[in-house]
Amino acid sequence: MKLTDVGIRRVNGNGKVQKLSDGGGLFLYVTPTGKKSWRMAYRFGGKQKLLVIGPYPAIGLKEARERREDAKKLLVDNIDPSTAKRAAKTAAVEAARNSFEAVAREWLDKYSGSWVPHYTAVIKSRLEVHLFPAIGKRPISAVTAPELLNILRRIEGRSLTTAHRALRESGRIFRYAIATGRAERDVAADLRGALTPEPINHHAAITEPKEIGALLRALDAYSGRYAVQCALRLAPLVFVRAGELAGAEWAEIDFEKAEWRIPAARMKMRQVHIVPLSRQALIILRELHNFSGSGRYVFPGGSKSEPHMHKGTLVVALRRMGYTKEQMTFHGFRSMASTLLNELGYNRDWIERQLAHSERNGVRAAYNYAEYLPERRKMIQEFSDYLSALKEKQ
Repeated sequence: MKLTDVGIRRVNGNGKVQKLSDGGGLFLYVTPTGKKSWRMAYRFGGKQKLLVIGPYPAIGLKEARERREDAKKLLVDNIDPSTAKRAAKTAAVEAARNSFEAVAREWLDKYSGSWVPHYTAVIKSRLEVHLFPAIGKRPISAVTAPELLNILRRIEGRSLTTAHRALRESGRIFRYAIATGRAERDVAADLRGALTPEPINHHAAITEPKEIGALLRALDAYSGRYAVQCALRLAPLVFVRAGELAGAEWAEIDFEKAEWRIPAARMKMRQVHIVPLSRQALIILRELHNFSGSGRYVFPGGSKSEPHMHKGTLVVALRRMGYTKEQMTFHGFRSMASTLLNELGYNRDWIERQLAHSERNGVRAAYNYAEYLPERRKMIQEFSDYLSALKEKQ
């Protein structure tokens, strides 16, 4: 007699194994304690064999019968259903290992060791929020360019910068998949020009991590005047304007508090500005103090008519290093910081305050130069650590 749903639900454990047949080899296996599962007895290669279909009620009567019929079709084709099941399970595990999400997480684990934790968290969040829900479970080799573009355009509707960053990160993941034998092509490369171009920055700046690392190494290797080299090395750590850096005075530097307080008279916006000094910046300043600490200016000039370094000297130094105005301007250090800090997910108000951008409310601005100072200290130290990691990575 064939089984029924009602009859199956009424079956309880009776202290011994029960096998309730449904016909065609299919039966319900009931343990002494009442746990139920589907099994199918069949013959293959002249031997009696057993296929474990799965637990009840996760697999109902109707589905169990369908799986029995699927197994019979395999037998007609001279395929062992148990072997086919194991192969399918292995294939599923392999597919999961080669999914976009699995490869992306593997890539993240491999390379994030050289990143600051905050940067790693931002990239991980971007992947988890925007990419994994849509294509995370897909085999990375099966993801198509139109499929990826559809995701990026949805992101673009909210943030153009995030869309471009997600595209670049996708490209790095696909290239890693190619290198490890999980994909044959980088579909992200097929999407160059498919997104709305990012706004042109009239202050040319280097913002790609690999190029930033090369720039930082070049600054360290600058062979001109020592004071100029120190100013160039400080620029990416403090991201002030050229005139503000070139005219820095030792009286403005507080080594104990690890901060540089620039008076309103020297600021473009005529407001006091506090620059928290990272450990990296303090090392440079302490070295420089041995050179010019007895004088007024941090970066002394070369004559009485020029008591401190001219801001144009820094621009000239960049050109002598081989960077054209289309590649990197001195203001580009500020643009670089703004781009990276926003990409790293820092609070926009912290960034704007640290860049000393204009405050619409003049009264509020006059009293808020210390606003977000603890957060800015932490942000600048983490950013300096990130730059150090980029510099060390060849």
